[in-house]
Parts: sequence; C-alpha cells; structure tokens
Amino acid sequence: MRRLLPLFALLCAHAQAQDYPASAAAYLARFDRNGDGRVSEQEYVDYLSAGFAAMDTNGDGVLEADELPPGPRRTPRTLAAFQADLRAQFHRLDRNHDGFLSAQELAQPPR
Repeated sequence: MRRLLPLFALLCAHAQAQDYPASAAAYLARFDRNGDGRVSEQEYVDYLSAGFAAMDTNGDGVLEADELPPGPRRTPRTLAAFQADLRAQFHRLDRNHDGFLSAQELAQPPR
C-alpha cells in the first residue's frame, strides 16, 4: 500500500486539475455518476482511473517511468494493480461497511 499513496495522490491531483470542490457534497458529486448521493466501489475506481488513463500517453495500461513526473518513485505501474489498490482503499474508507461511500467517508483522510 505504501506504493499506492504517492501515485494515488498524484492521480487524484491530475483527475481534479479543475477547481477544487467547495464542500464534501460537491466532492462526492464528482464521483457519483448515477446521482444516488453515494459512491459505489466501481464509481470510485472509475473516477480515479481517469487520471491514470490521462497519464498513460501510449495507452498500454502501464504507467512507465517516462509517463510519470520526475521524482524518486518512477517504478512502472499497471492499471490493474492500481485499480486493485483503489478497491482496497475504498474498503478502508467505507467505515460503516455498507458498500458505499458517503460524502463524509469520501472526504475523510485514509487510514
């Protein structure tokens, strides 16, 4: 999981390069594709995977060192591995274990 956090933060920043939402509800709305007021695991993975796809300039499903910004962690990362880590992160954020993230759960710091 330690490998995920720097890449996760980078991809979140990339996926949200536009204005940062003013509230937890506005943040949730970015993920909530079906408008039901909560975020499913698939919505979470899909939203955050968009940043991965944008950085994967050759579209091969792997972020290679030359597709990553300069820094100490430039180890190639597959989309499948990234999404597996996102799914694990989703379950850590889902503190009431209902299979969805509320605005509060989505906005909380990961553990």
